[in-house]
Amino acid sequence: MTTATSQDANWLKRECKSSLRRLLPILEKDFKERADEAEWDTIQERIQKHFPQFFERFHALYGKEYDFFYYLTDVLRSATTMWHERPDELKALDALRETDPEWYLSHRMVGSMCYVDLFAGDLQKLRTRIPYLKELGITYLHLMPVFKVPRGDNDGGYAVSSYREINPELGSMEDLAELATDLRQNGISLVLDFVFNHTSDEHEWAQKALAGDEDYQDYYRMYPDRKIPDAFEQSMGEIFPEDHPGAFIYRNRIRKWVWTTFNNYQWDLNYENPEVFVRMIQEMLFLANQGVEILRFDAVAFIWKRLGTNCQNLPEAHWVLQAFNALARIVAPAMVFKSEAIVHPDEVRKYVGVQECPLSYNPQLMALLWEAMATRDVRVLNQALHHRFQVPSGCSWVNYLRCHDDIGWAFANDDVEAIGFNAGEHRRFLTRFYTGRFENSFARGAPFMENPQTGDARVSGMLASLCGLEKALGEKDDKEIDLAIRRIIMLHGIIFTMGGIPLIYMGDEIAMMNDYSYDRDPRKIGDSRWLHRPAFDWERAELRRDVDTPVGAVFQGLQRLIQLRQQNCAFNRAETEFIETGNKHVFGFFRNHDHHSVLVLANFTERTQTLEARRLRQMGMRKTMVDLYEGQSIVANQELIMEPYQFMVLARPA
Repeated sequence: MTTATSQDANWLKRECKSSLRRLLPILEKDFKERADEAEWDTIQERIQKHFPQFFERFHALYGKEYDFFYYLTDVLRSATTMWHERPDELKALDALRETDPEWYLSHRMVGSMCYVDLFAGDLQKLRTRIPYLKELGITYLHLMPVFKVPRGDNDGGYAVSSYREINPELGSMEDLAELATDLRQNGISLVLDFVFNHTSDEHEWAQKALAGDEDYQDYYRMYPDRKIPDAFEQSMGEIFPEDHPGAFIYRNRIRKWVWTTFNNYQWDLNYENPEVFVRMIQEMLFLANQGVEILRFDAVAFIWKRLGTNCQNLPEAHWVLQAFNALARIVAPAMVFKSEAIVHPDEVRKYVGVQECPLSYNPQLMALLWEAMATRDVRVLNQALHHRFQVPSGCSWVNYLRCHDDIGWAFANDDVEAIGFNAGEHRRFLTRFYTGRFENSFARGAPFMENPQTGDARVSGMLASLCGLEKALGEKDDKEIDLAIRRIIMLHGIIFTMGGIPLIYMGDEIAMMNDYSYDRDPRKIGDSRWLHRPAFDWERAELRRDVDTPVGAVFQGLQRLIQLRQQNCAFNRAETEFIETGNKHVFGFFRNHDHHSVLVLANFTERTQTLEARRLRQMGMRKTMVDLYEGQSIVANQELIMEPYQFMVLARPA
């Protein structure tokens, strides 16, 4: 018997085919004369292939609108226009990437992220720093927001006033396109943020809304009184309680309450309005045409709202991303999406998919590595990764230790409690440890968004300071300096060898430490995240070739790790298999690809640890092994001895 669901699916397929039959002649009339026959055949083939996915999601979002076909036509016309305007060099890259659509899974992908002004000054000067990136081994460069933003408060660039204008202090859109070309020609993919949940209140759309234009007011969520806002807030938490209570702020100029999930100058876009979808598609594809190869979608969990929910992770948020993805596959298949969702690990994984975001930040791993470092115990790390690390085929994590933002303890309570810890108390312990409030802590960080009543907080700080180098140098303790360097190398070793793209926060590779001067800047005072946003120290970087300095030891250690990753086939599109090492202080996993296999081990303590040799041989290792990181042969007859914070990549001898 035919079910209602299958009847609906069949009806949707018929509507999709019917819509495409109506749309193609319209598009052909608009564009065929402006494109040669081969090009038109290419775009038509892509439309035929990806339109069904787009139509299904677009119809689910807006199918009840009386003018649905008008918006359907508008969005396809916009997409085809952007394809027509796409530079030939990028169209050639599209063709290349279509022959290897999972190019981002390669072991040659090694990422870095930076603020343009802090790293180089501006976009033109950044082009002169490409040799430094190549020396390190970088093939993926994520630039923090570069767009036009309000003066003063702008959430570190995440309050965008124009998606088509660069912050004048950094350069122009032409400078960005030229940088993208230079990077691409040097084997480096450009990564940019797409802040698509909200705009700044100085964006042209917001300014027209403030001037009373009701069409533009409908680009946002605005209410004449507190009735609907109060109803929404009954089931919602506060994201930035220090900025304003709840999720709404009052603008007396228009006498309306405006939805602002984050800061009061960041107005949430109303994706229930199909016009917003169309306009944001145009902005997204414009960025693709500047040479962006990976687009990071900011705050994906928040883009759809529904009364009676917490307005996070709703199905429609996924549908919007999937519809965006289908259009990108039509216009700019060289570009892939990366999601940013600092939510429960199980929800983070739901955004990962080849038809949604093939790449995703891995905030769980970041938090778990710091957790294991503080406890000297890898059981929570093992528990979580066994259950929550795998992603669909064709997808990958972006693994990082630090970023521009704070460290939040984004692991699941279940994983912590399975080991016997109280989740709330454990998070508070970690905050105390990394802010130096715990006795004998080596870390020097600062709390962010601290709740004085509960003690809950996130943590700010540069990686070297959190790993103990700042404290050790201050105390002139050579032993502790060595241990801090070992911690830095070990943590990076894990993200460089584990499945996914490793991401370095620029400055960490030369062991830069906390910048306490931020608290003297009126624009930054009170926001401890600026502790880990210092200007890049190029004088310090000159020490990177002197292995007898902490700078040189860290830089060359990371450089060696990158070379190991990029030159060993065991890391190329390989499987990751986590193991129980038999020692709660030692973390371990296999990387396997075809007949290539390595065992990665990391000692999370400042004490020597041992692993039973029989257990290693049970897992297929030999008495004699080669540590690929140190380049040494190791004989383990009875036991394998690991030095404090030692990182090892073990392989059978050839």
